[in-house]
Amino acid sequence: MSDIERYCALALQVECQAVNQLDNAADAKAQMAETIARLGKQIAASKAFVGPQLRLVVLPEYFLTGFPMGESIAAWEEKACIDMDGAEYKALGEIAKSQSVYISGNAYERDPNFPGLYFQASFILDDTGELVLRYRRLVSMFAPTPHDLLDRYIEVYGPDSLFPVVDTPLGCLATVASEEILYPEISRALALRGAEVICHSSSEVGSPNATPKQIARQARAYENHCFVVSANSAGITGTNIPAQSTDGGSAVVDFHAHVLAEASPGESMVANADIDIAALRHHRNRPSMFNVLTRQRLDLFADTYRYTEVYPENTLLDEAGQPIIPDRSHFIDTQAAVIARLKEKNILK
Repeated sequence: MSDIERYCALALQVECQAVNQLDNAADAKAQMAETIARLGKQIAASKAFVGPQLRLVVLPEYFLTGFPMGESIAAWEEKACIDMDGAEYKALGEIAKSQSVYISGNAYERDPNFPGLYFQASFILDDTGELVLRYRRLVSMFAPTPHDLLDRYIEVYGPDSLFPVVDTPLGCLATVASEEILYPEISRALALRGAEVICHSSSEVGSPNATPKQIARQARAYENHCFVVSANSAGITGTNIPAQSTDGGSAVVDFHAHVLAEASPGESMVANADIDIAALRHHRNRPSMFNVLTRQRLDLFADTYRYTEVYPENTLLDEAGQPIIPDRSHFIDTQAAVIARLKEKNILK
């Protein structure tokens, strides 16, 4: 298939039905299947309304399960995580194939190379139902990441696994998970690997004021000359948190930082807009003061990053280089140690 110069992308804002209060893993798995069936109908209806030009659908963060609320690593791994080749991916792939769309989303995922742990994974399924990109969240407050196991992770998957970009007929696609949109280095690393469209699965505060993630989406789109398709959850049910605390603001942002479409609170397909890859490529290839991606002088910053350690790598590997299953307290304790060290170095006052 030749490249499509212009198509429609949808940040599908749907309710997240959490599994926290379910009794067991079997009940959680059954609810995930029901969620996927519901999504299949919503994607089909959205495409019927938008039209055949709809080719990319982005789903919210952890849309299948919600997030852990006090559960141990082991308990969450058992109840809420899906397998890398599991039924959930197959079912979502069938939806992608039947609707001739690419689907991007985010889920908690087991990995047989790291038994007892899990990763928060963003993924892209192509329009044949094949999984063409898997990205594991690198910055997380209370969950294991590849950075926590960096040496072993690279040994298993190689360094290119950290910032994957896939070249497709819809352009070069990449994913960013949730609050990682606040970390400019992640989107920049993807852009320097060719990313043209960033699929951002999020679950974030609903507010009439500009939120940090809303601001960051526009900044990442502008400074990297890319589109950002960002899907927020339409509330989270099945927990004691007020359901609409994370709701609204799903958006499509273009490479000028213009918000092309944005959803109000509630389940919505309103955040859909055209992705003009030809226009983006024209902009990136034109010498101009506004072409900030090609004006980057990265060598100026190399030593600052190389010699300034903030959050340490490999904190979940033992002395023999084997993975450790941590208590939840590990993550906040590590951050506290980082703050103390930065104060000693006079970086923090």
